[in-house]
Amino acid sequence: MAGPAAGGKAKRPRRSGWRRIFPTWRMVLGTLLLGAALLVGLFFVGYSMVKIPPANALATKQSNVYLYADGTEIARDGTVNRENVDLSQISKAAQHAVLAAEDRDFYTESAIDPKAMLRAGWNTALGKGKQSGSTITQQYVKNYYLAQEQTVTRKVKEFFISIKLDREISKGDILEGYLNTSYFGRNAYGMQAAAKAYYGVDAAALTPAQGAYLAALVNAPSEYDVIAHPENRKAAEARWNYVLDGMVTKGWLGEADRAGLEFPTPKETSGADTGMSGQRGYLVNAIKDYLRTNKIATADELEAGGYRITTTLDKKKQDAFVEAVNDKLMDKLDQKDRKADTYVRAGGAAVEPRTGNVLALYGGIDYVKQYTNNATRRDFQVGSTFKPFVLTSAVENESETQDRRRITPNTVYDGTDRRPVQGWSGETYAPENEDNVNYGDISVRTATDKSVNSVYAQMAVDVGPEKVERTAVALGLPGDTPDLEPYPSIALGTANASVLDMAEAYATLANHGRHGTYTLISKITRNGADVLDLPERKTSQVVSREAADTTTAVLRSVVQNGTATAALAAGRPAAGKTGTAEKDTAAWFAGYTPDLATVVAVMGQDPVTAAHKSLYNVMGLPRINGGGAPTEIWAQFTRKALKGTPVTDFSLQIQEGSEETAYPSSEPSPNEPSESADEDDTTGGQNTRSPGADQGRTDGGSTDGPTGGSATGGTPTTGGTTDGGTTTGGTPTTGGGTDGGTGGDTSTGGTTDAGASDGGGTGTLGGTFPQLTARRPIDE
Repeated sequence: MAGPAAGGKAKRPRRSGWRRIFPTWRMVLGTLLLGAALLVGLFFVGYSMVKIPPANALATKQSNVYLYADGTEIARDGTVNRENVDLSQISKAAQHAVLAAEDRDFYTESAIDPKAMLRAGWNTALGKGKQSGSTITQQYVKNYYLAQEQTVTRKVKEFFISIKLDREISKGDILEGYLNTSYFGRNAYGMQAAAKAYYGVDAAALTPAQGAYLAALVNAPSEYDVIAHPENRKAAEARWNYVLDGMVTKGWLGEADRAGLEFPTPKETSGADTGMSGQRGYLVNAIKDYLRTNKIATADELEAGGYRITTTLDKKKQDAFVEAVNDKLMDKLDQKDRKADTYVRAGGAAVEPRTGNVLALYGGIDYVKQYTNNATRRDFQVGSTFKPFVLTSAVENESETQDRRRITPNTVYDGTDRRPVQGWSGETYAPENEDNVNYGDISVRTATDKSVNSVYAQMAVDVGPEKVERTAVALGLPGDTPDLEPYPSIALGTANASVLDMAEAYATLANHGRHGTYTLISKITRNGADVLDLPERKTSQVVSREAADTTTAVLRSVVQNGTATAALAAGRPAAGKTGTAEKDTAAWFAGYTPDLATVVAVMGQDPVTAAHKSLYNVMGLPRINGGGAPTEIWAQFTRKALKGTPVTDFSLQIQEGSEETAYPSSEPSPNEPSESADEDDTTGGQNTRSPGADQGRTDGGSTDGPTGGSATGGTPTTGGTTDGGTTTGGTPTTGGGTDGGTGGDTSTGGTTDAGASDGGGTGTLGGTFPQLTARRPIDE
C-alpha cells in the first residue's frame, strides 16, 4: 500500500457503499447554520418592513345589504353597536373571565405562542376543526389593525405587528383594546356594548357568572346565544363552565364562590336598535345562519362586509304574514290585565313546494323586543303535526298491524284512551287521548281527523319507530333534531323541530314526495360581481308519490272534517294537521296547498326567565289549540299570499286498496266515551313511559268534544265502494265540506270529495272520503 505523499497530509478516503447516500455531519451542521441564519435574516427583514398600520377600528367596515327577491331592501348591517371604555370600567371578574377563556397566560407570555400555533395547526390538519393558536395580542391585532380574511399574508403581518406592539404598549392597553374590539354577537362590539345587549348593565357591573358567559360568546357568538339558539344551551353551558374552571385554576375565583354560581340566562331583548327592529333582525339572522350552516360564507367573511345578498323572500308575502299574525293573535292580546298574554310568541314559515324557496318568515313581534327567532328555534315540541310522518312511513314501508293487516287510511284501530301499546319491547306505554276520550274502533283517517294519540302510538310501533324517524328525516327534518328519538312517543310529536324545518318537510308532502333542502338565497355579489358560489339544489324522490299523496288525501279530510276546519277560510284546496305541545306550551298548524306549504306556531315563554309556559287563558280562552289561532293565521296568510294566482287542486295518486276497510281480527270494542278530564290536566296518562322521550300532550280534536267535525254525512252501506266503480251494495256519501258541495257520483267514476271548493275533481282522491266501505259503520 502506498504511503502518504512526501511533505503532505494523508487524503481522506472516499466514502463508498451506503455511506455515499447520507450527508456528513459537517454538511448537516452547515445546512442548519445556513437555515438559521436565513430565518434570522428573514425575521429582521420582516420586522423592519412590516409597520404598525393605522387602526381600521371598523371605521371602514362596509355594510352587508340584504334584499327581498324583487330587489327591495330588507336591511343593512353596517350600523355598529360599540362603546369604547377604559379597562377600569370593565369589572375585574369580566376581565379575568375573558383571559380564562382565551389566553390564561396573557400577562406572563410573549406576544406569540409558537407551541400553541403548532398545536392548533396540527389539530386542524388532523381534522379536529379549525383551531386558533393566537394569543390575545394576536387577536387584538387582527381585530383592530387587519382584515379578517384567512390568508398567509395576513398571518405574517399579524405575527410581526404583534411582536412590535408587545414591545411598544403595555399589556393593560392591549387587553383594553381587545375587550373593546371583540365581537360578542347581537351586533355588539366590545364588552360594554355586550353587557348592555345581554344583561342591560354596564361592563363595570358584570358579575363573574355574567362575565364568564360573555367570555364564552367570543368563541362562537352566534351559536352560544342561548336566547337566539335555545337548542345550543348545553354547549353554551359547557363553555361557561370551562371559563369558570379556568378562573379557579388561575386563582381569580374562589372554589366556594364558583360552586354557588348559576348559569346567568341573558335577557330576551337584543339591546340597542341598530336598524334591525321589526322583522328585519330575524330575517338577517336567519340569512346569516343559512350562509354559515351551508358553508357559503364564514362569520369572518360576513363581518368584513360589502356583500349584496338577494334572498328568495317575497315582500308582499312577508307583509301578509305579519298582518295575519297581528289580526288573528297579537291584536287580541291584553298584556295589562292577562298575564298569560305576556307569554305569547309566534313563528311562521312559508316554502314553495316546487322550488324549495322560502317565501316568508315570521320571527316574532319585534327583534329588538323579542330576540329569539321563533321561525328557526328548536326547543318546542311539534305535537301532532308529526303524525302525518307516521302515516307516510306506514304507506312507504307497506307496514302491517300487529295482526297482519296492511296499514291504510281505512285500517281500523282501537282508539281506547290510555290503551297500552302492543308489540313494544320497552316499558309499558299507554298515552292518553285529548280530554281522555275513548274512541273505540276507529279508522286511521278518522283518527287523523280527531288526532287520536292511542291510535298513532300503536301505528308507530307497527311501522317501527326507527323507520318513522328515517322517514321524517327524509322528508326534511334535520337528523340532529332535538328529541327525535325512535320510541312510540315519536308519533305524538315529542321532537323539537323548528317551524322552518316543519315547513320544509310538509313542502315535500305537497311536492308528491320529492325533497330538496329549502333555499333562502338566490344571489350574492360584491362590487357588482358574483363572489360566493351557492350550492346547487338537488332534489330526489325520498318517499314514493303514493305515500306522500295518500297522506295528503288524509290531511285534506283534517281540514274539511277534523280539527283544522278554520283552514277552509283560505278558499283553496288545502291539507294540514294541527298539533299541541306537552302541557299546552305550543300550538301548531302545518298545512299546504299545491302551491304553498306554511307552518304556524304559537308558543308560550316567560319574557323574563325564558321558561316555557302553558297557553291557558291566552286571549281569555281556556286553552289555545292548533285549530284556533295558528290555523286562522294560516288561512288569512294563505288567502292573501295566493291572491291573484289560479286555484289549483291536488293531483293525487293514492295507495292501492286504501279504501278497503281492515278491521282487527278480534271483535271490536264498543265506543264508550269517558267523562272528559279537566282541561288543565296535562299529566301523562300512564305510570311509565318509554325511555328517552316524553309522552307529549297533543291535541286530539276540537274542544267541543269527540262528536264535533263528523267525517261522514251518511251511513255507508255494506258492500259499497269508492274506487269509482259501480256500487254493489249502496252508495256511501260524505257531507263534511262546509261549502255545501256534493260528492262525486261513485257510479260514474267521480270522487266522493264534498269539501273541495270546486265541487270535487275527477279521477283523483283529494277531499273527504267515507270512513268505512264494508262491514258496519263506526259510531262517531
